[in-house]
Amino acid sequence: MNSSRKLDPLHGSLAKNILLFALPVSFGAILQQLFNAVDTAVVGRFASPQALAAVGSNGPVINLFINLFVGISIGAGVIIARYIGEGNKARISKAVHTAMLTALITGCILLVMIQFFARPILNLIETPDDVIELTVLYLRIYGLGFPFIMLYNFGAAILRSAGDSRRPLNALTLAGVINVFLNLFFVIVCHMSVAGVALATVISNTISSGLVIYYLMTEEEPLRLSIRKLAISRQELLSSLKIGMPAGLQSMVFSISNTCILSSINSFGSSAVAGSAVAVNCEYWAYSLITGFVQATITFTSQNYGARQMDRCSKVWRWATLECIIACMILNSLFLVFRYPLIGLFTTDPKVIPFALLRMTSVLGLQWLVAIYEVGSGSMRGFGQSLIPMLLILFGSCLLRLVWIFAYIPTHHEWTTLMSIYPITWIVTVILVSTARYLVARAVYRKAAAA
Repeated sequence: MNSSRKLDPLHGSLAKNILLFALPVSFGAILQQLFNAVDTAVVGRFASPQALAAVGSNGPVINLFINLFVGISIGAGVIIARYIGEGNKARISKAVHTAMLTALITGCILLVMIQFFARPILNLIETPDDVIELTVLYLRIYGLGFPFIMLYNFGAAILRSAGDSRRPLNALTLAGVINVFLNLFFVIVCHMSVAGVALATVISNTISSGLVIYYLMTEEEPLRLSIRKLAISRQELLSSLKIGMPAGLQSMVFSISNTCILSSINSFGSSAVAGSAVAVNCEYWAYSLITGFVQATITFTSQNYGARQMDRCSKVWRWATLECIIACMILNSLFLVFRYPLIGLFTTDPKVIPFALLRMTSVLGLQWLVAIYEVGSGSMRGFGQSLIPMLLILFGSCLLRLVWIFAYIPTHHEWTTLMSIYPITWIVTVILVSTARYLVARAVYRKAAAA
């Protein structure tokens, strides 16, 4: 597995290798955000307002379907990285083939589910009558790509577990560029509107998953994927579920929490909703940057834990936290410095701009706190402890927000008061996760010393 494409988490400079691993993952996540924005922009510019609403409003529904299973892919990456650290080639191969078959099966299950449940869910969340047919059409076509989305995510997790974060980015970049051109072709030339954007997404997901599968099938043993070896190993599946299910459930509950926050934002009127949407784009990009360092933390910790290099595990956490904080501060400082031209890219409405400015100044300056608890959470997951960070983050960043929204905001109905929910809950979560990470790491180190 000594390839020029891969970084070595077990040897060499951690500061350098963590950065080189994290940046491609971060860029990939940011690209996904940008490509999603292009989907919305194309139908908004060249189709109809109803098409724009149909494409732009279904993110929470899609996330509700896929987040749980994407979490399982994180679990698969953790155990494969650990086996690499241990040098257990037989278990690596079993885990690789279990992960990819699990991806295919879960993708097909999701495909069937969205065909049957798209309309009932849209009715449940009271989708307007003038867009519901287009939204159902978009989701049903988009759902045809679920098997490919799962195959990409699981395949990318396998490659990253071996220190290769560049090739998943390459696959995503190529597929994303093709998606942009197909959007323009299907919508402008073929006049396919919502169906065209959905079809372009399915094709691009097929391309990205196909490239990742090709990478795995041409890998060196024991990471090489062979169709004949596809089988479910009960032990590897259960290990992946133990680590991945809490991460997936956390993402699902976050979606519910964000929906509740959105309902509170709605109470301030359409200008507040639009202003919040402008600022949220910057927050998503910053969070995408954080994601790369979290993935680096999980991979590097898992491999070194498997190799029983405990001192190096501590250094992974320290370097990843420091680099992630600095990167987040730099990016968000740029957003704040250029906040007026950034907002101008989205709107010139004088009623919207104040809401966007207040959200940006209230949230972006302290978003680096997220880096601390997310990297700490990734460190615990690298040790195989996924339930503890899930519970703490859900309490600090979900439950407390719901209490704030339903118990405090009704009597203190101000925009700045609502926005303060983010830094307050981040500080609480940092304290909880940092304390838990210290206790978990101490227990792990003692156990390793006694072995």
